[in-house]
Amino acid sequence: MEADSPASPGAPEPLAEGAGGEFYSLLRRIKGKLFTWNILKIALGQMLSLCICGTAITSQYLAERYKVNTPMLQSFINYCLLFLIYTVMLAFRSGSDNLLVILKRKWWKYILLGLADVEANYMIVRAYQYTTLTSVQLLDCFGIPVLMALSWFILYARYRVIHFVAVAVCLLGVGTMVGADILAGREDNSGSDVLIGDILVLLGASLYAISNVCEEYIVKKLSRQEFLGMVGLFGTIISGIQLLIVEYKDIASIHWDWKIALLFVAFALCMFCLYSFMPLVIKVTSATSVNLGILTADLYSLFVGLFLFGYKFSGLYILSFTVIMVGFILYCSTPTRTAEPAESSVPPVTSIGIDNLGMKLEENLQETHSAVL
Repeated sequence: MEADSPASPGAPEPLAEGAGGEFYSLLRRIKGKLFTWNILKIALGQMLSLCICGTAITSQYLAERYKVNTPMLQSFINYCLLFLIYTVMLAFRSGSDNLLVILKRKWWKYILLGLADVEANYMIVRAYQYTTLTSVQLLDCFGIPVLMALSWFILYARYRVIHFVAVAVCLLGVGTMVGADILAGREDNSGSDVLIGDILVLLGASLYAISNVCEEYIVKKLSRQEFLGMVGLFGTIISGIQLLIVEYKDIASIHWDWKIALLFVAFALCMFCLYSFMPLVIKVTSATSVNLGILTADLYSLFVGLFLFGYKFSGLYILSFTVIMVGFILYCSTPTRTAEPAESSVPPVTSIGIDNLGMKLEENLQETHSAVL
């Protein structure tokens, strides 16, 4: 009997080892899925960067080869595409998602959103006429801290230390890219009025941040189709009016041929893909993550420009791309958390009215006073 007794405590060990093995196997599977998900988020961000690269290359080709500078016309075509697809889609919906129902409840909000989106695009492009490429690249990053601050207060996003470190690393990469531009001789435009150009960049970056925060809120709380449909509707109206005011002569002076038309179509398709896919990426990540990911767009444009426009290559471009990607990966490695809005200690006002609420508070005070006595 005594010889058999030591065996009984050891009997559960194979079960424990089996349970432990299954647990560690589960952890490995979870870790693998998280790793795959982070890679997917990085790939989605770079897909958006390539869309922006396409818009930059076609715009520069129009400007340098054909002397066509019509940023508002190019944006107008994109907004028209959004209108024809997403706004019309909303028009055929029923219930609270119908176009007319949305306009009755939130028309003024979407007018402001459309205005912010249109003017952000216009200001950044117009700034190149006044200030330098370096100023635009550096000051455009001002939108990232603005975006983080707006996300903190409006979307209740809460960041960890690693997120701030990741943003700093990305901005360091942008600084490296700007330094490479100067050394490679791309900084050949001194600008006609640097102060005006810099102000335009800061305003445009801030409006981009406002538009992106609104986009994240609408996409996550409402729907992607509502955001794109409303931006398409009011973006078409606002950009169309502004187009007639500021670019009428530039459009009239264009000598149209199939090559220019093809470049306009390529720009519109790249911009349409950017607007269509960005809400999907924002929904699974965040507006801040997307803006960090698209910092590489200038570098993609540069690499294409080496062949199309004869840019000079510098090893700092590779270093800049690597630093930005490291910062982006760091940011994606740890998810942000969302804080719940603080609840007020005052009882909510319901249909009983203010007077009844005051009577209720008075009754509670009287009951508390009686209990003390």
